[in-house]
Amino acid sequence: MQDTHITLAHGNGGRFMRELIDSIFARHLANPGLDVQADAVPLTVNGSELMFTTDGFTVQPLEFPGGNIGTLAVHGTCNDLAVAGATPRYLGLNAFIEEGLEMATLDRIIHSLAMAAQDAGVQVVAGDTKVVRRGEGGGLYLATTGIGIRHPHRIGLDRIRSGDILLVSGPVGDHGTAVMLAREAFGLQGELQSDTAGVLPLTRAALDCAGLRFMRDPTRGGLATVCHELQHATGLGITLDQTQVPVRDAVQSVCDMLGYDPLYLACEGRVVAVVSAEEAADLLHRWRALPQGKDAAIIGRLERLHGRVLLKTALGGERILEELEDDPLPRIC
Repeated sequence: MQDTHITLAHGNGGRFMRELIDSIFARHLANPGLDVQADAVPLTVNGSELMFTTDGFTVQPLEFPGGNIGTLAVHGTCNDLAVAGATPRYLGLNAFIEEGLEMATLDRIIHSLAMAAQDAGVQVVAGDTKVVRRGEGGGLYLATTGIGIRHPHRIGLDRIRSGDILLVSGPVGDHGTAVMLAREAFGLQGELQSDTAGVLPLTRAALDCAGLRFMRDPTRGGLATVCHELQHATGLGITLDQTQVPVRDAVQSVCDMLGYDPLYLACEGRVVAVVSAEEAADLLHRWRALPQGKDAAIIGRLERLHGRVLLKTALGGERILEELEDDPLPRIC
């Protein structure tokens, strides 16, 4: 049945969002430079190769353990450039502020945003501010653009081959779980923090591996959604090993209690990489030598044996990881 109205599921990073982008945005805006599968796109200006990205951020609560919407905006934008093979340099910032937001809250968030930008080595060089009526926003929404310098090592979905290996730089699901707990909507409390952080050290280390094919940060829809993006783009099947996918005990406990799957929960400081089988151990070693990658793991393989995303379970069986459709969580990024 054809959709007649927008639902929250159209923004969850899964099938409905992909179909929305393809059927409306890509159909009307199609041009040689539009790539709806990329985190960032290359631009050539006077012979220099730049990377460009844009993103929007809405999260409740605005402040959560380990970060806030301001740090999320900087890290999210810079990470999209980093996993595309670029060094972030400049940001543009748009703030949509709801009437009634406390000045002290806004001040804390923008201070955090400025500190995150400083740590990332980027400058906010342009921006705009709008105020909407009370009840017409979630307190504060942020929209960003980012520009970075492209690394000589070219990566992309078109470089992936059957037999390549899948790695993740650390535990998955931290951000989604931390934001859920911060809302206290389920009567649960914990000390788990969001993983929101810059991933540039991880991507720089990966770009030194000749066999690196592709990188992505598993934000909306989590690790499982990245795997489906890879499957759709390449036609290759993906097999994950549940015993190798790093998940914190606290995250798994919350998921077990509430019926969620950590493979579908957002991360905001992790990298998923596809690398040749010959270079996989080298990349794992490089990542584990970094503080941000000490829990990195080889988690799966891409192959032509099947055209699905499969999970080898801890019990020795297999289950299909379906593409995310419904919006299973309140919006968290």
